[in-house]
Amino acid sequence: MLVAERHQKIVELVNLRSSVRVTELSELFSVTEETIRRDLEKLEKENKLKRSHGGAVSVQTEEAEVHFREREITNVLEKKMIAYEAVKLVESGERIILDASTTAWYMAKTLENIPLTVITNSVRVAMELSKKDKITVISTGGMLLPQSMSFVGPLAERSLEMYHVNKTFLSCKGVDPAKGLSDSNEWQALLKKRMIDIADQTVIMADSSKFGKRAFSQIDQLHDGHVVITDSGIDEESLAALKEKTEAVTIVG
Repeated sequence: MLVAERHQKIVELVNLRSSVRVTELSELFSVTEETIRRDLEKLEKENKLKRSHGGAVSVQTEEAEVHFREREITNVLEKKMIAYEAVKLVESGERIILDASTTAWYMAKTLENIPLTVITNSVRVAMELSKKDKITVISTGGMLLPQSMSFVGPLAERSLEMYHVNKTFLSCKGVDPAKGLSDSNEWQALLKKRMIDIADQTVIMADSSKFGKRAFSQIDQLHDGHVVITDSGIDEESLAALKEKTEAVTIVG
């Protein structure tokens, strides 16, 4: 295979899967990992992909990330009401996770300065909580997505393997009662699945616009143990289907 052909196929594969690892590409094209790293370096300079820890991600994936300033002005009232309700579930002394959603950021702003340990992949959440001296903040680290100001990738995922938390609070791009939770970014989806796995309880904070939608990357199925907080704009059909999956549904507004 010619080098140019290999480069084209690497870009096609990265765009198809959103991310790929050096080891996979090395095996697929029967070349050394060092050769693949040189390929990725060249393709990154041509703005055809972005290198990450151990692999590459699609530039199209990053474009799917909505800029946090745009998310700040979308369904603001609903997100704030959901965040205020979610804060009521936090108890002093707990270990919790807040994801990089706008709703989690509103939670961080609303939380009392009480003894807590908060793990987050959000730069903005970490900065907000840094103002509260009784709260211990742990950042996942990882690859920074500038649009959402959040850390993702293998390093962020591995960091979560060290911990066990009482509650995970997260949002997502799509909630389909039958198909589950989904996100537009594969890195975010993988990390949120880890967040769910290490928690005793998961609280899904999703405004009504998220229901009946399926984004690109699957996060997890809805389970009976999940707590869902949404707003009164949710349609009756989605609400009925949601209550078949979990009875722990709170409607605000």
